[in-house]
Amino acid sequence: MTGIDAWGFATDGPEPAGKPRGRALDPNSGPGHAVPATSEPSSATTDTWSAAGEAPDPQRTARAALTRILEPGDETAGRWLREMGPAALWQTLSDDDAAPPPGATPAKVAGLRLRAARARPRADLDAVTALGGRFICPGDDEWPGQLDDLGDARPIGLWVRGTANLRLWALRSVAVVGARACTEYGAHLATTLGAGLADRGWTVVSGAAYGVDGAAHRGALAADGATTAVMASGVDHPYPRGHTELIGRIAEQGLVVAELPPGDHPTRSRFIQRNRVIAALTRGTVVVEAELRSGSLVTARRAQTLGRFTMGMPGPVTSGLSAGVHQLLRNEAAVVTDADEVIELVGSIGDLAPDREGRTRIRDLLDPVATLVLEALPARGRTDTGHLAQEAGVPRDVTHAKLFELLSLGFVQRCGDRWELARRAESTGRSRRGGP
Repeated sequence: MTGIDAWGFATDGPEPAGKPRGRALDPNSGPGHAVPATSEPSSATTDTWSAAGEAPDPQRTARAALTRILEPGDETAGRWLREMGPAALWQTLSDDDAAPPPGATPAKVAGLRLRAARARPRADLDAVTALGGRFICPGDDEWPGQLDDLGDARPIGLWVRGTANLRLWALRSVAVVGARACTEYGAHLATTLGAGLADRGWTVVSGAAYGVDGAAHRGALAADGATTAVMASGVDHPYPRGHTELIGRIAEQGLVVAELPPGDHPTRSRFIQRNRVIAALTRGTVVVEAELRSGSLVTARRAQTLGRFTMGMPGPVTSGLSAGVHQLLRNEAAVVTDADEVIELVGSIGDLAPDREGRTRIRDLLDPVATLVLEALPARGRTDTGHLAQEAGVPRDVTHAKLFELLSLGFVQRCGDRWELARRAESTGRSRRGGP
């Protein structure tokens, strides 16, 4: 007697007890395209399975389907997924006769079922495989556990291009975000920061947008470092189009990550939801130039709510493109100016930025009494030791000794029994930042 397996295909053995007949899911076409339980698999389905070498994991396939049905960051749908499981939720949304998920409005369910009708999870999985990519799910070895901090807004799964391990790269990662229409100052800061972080072994994460995002990615690539682009579209749908070459380079040298399945396009809300992934994936977020109403500030504030470090690179107070950063800095964000200062915040104990000091001069090294004697000398002209002792409030013999100390250091010069300021005194060192 021929039986039916869990996917609706004929088997050589008897049908398992309790297994209902009727419509069954076709993993190649999606649950919205059910096939008769007694039918044989189509040739297309057979080819897909034989190419893969084994039957697909039902839970993974269901999650792949749900990425095409549900919008990123939908917490209501995330609750359904948590309570029902991916396979049951996919089945519910694909079957017009099934009871809707708990608390679902008829309008929402109707819209999701229209999307379920066009879900082709096996085709999507094959498409990302053809790109050299993969689809990772919660519980996989490569799944970054910090994304679980998003709760029911956690991604259903992530489509990934690139050979690196996303979980390992995310362990030491920093988000660099900012204005699309950035200034040359902002682009320079982002490029330098991206290169500095990458050079120190940190992954630079951003959204591959114009402006600060692209500059940060390019800086990391130029340093031959690690960078990850989190997309608001499918991993095979470069956006913006002007960054097609850049995103291709990131896929070769780094990672391109998306919640949406291959071929899907971005929308305004998807850009906003993409930002929550950037915030959760990284140890901290740095904002480089942002207006008061900026998606970059959304990323930074989401990072704050998730307990991540939030940082800003200040700009001119007269620049509207820095107004959002300055507002952020007035609250809980930390001021940073380079990669060392970022790593001091987000890194491990001992990852300290170098001390920053201004120019050191010999005068800074004088003892207080010598300083009093030096300051008592007139700016022009000469004076004797007795007058200097009175002006400095220092005993004459002490004043006399300090004058000879100042003479040896080049601060004063002697003209008979009178003293005057030397014309030049040199510094002993240079700023730690460089310069004469």
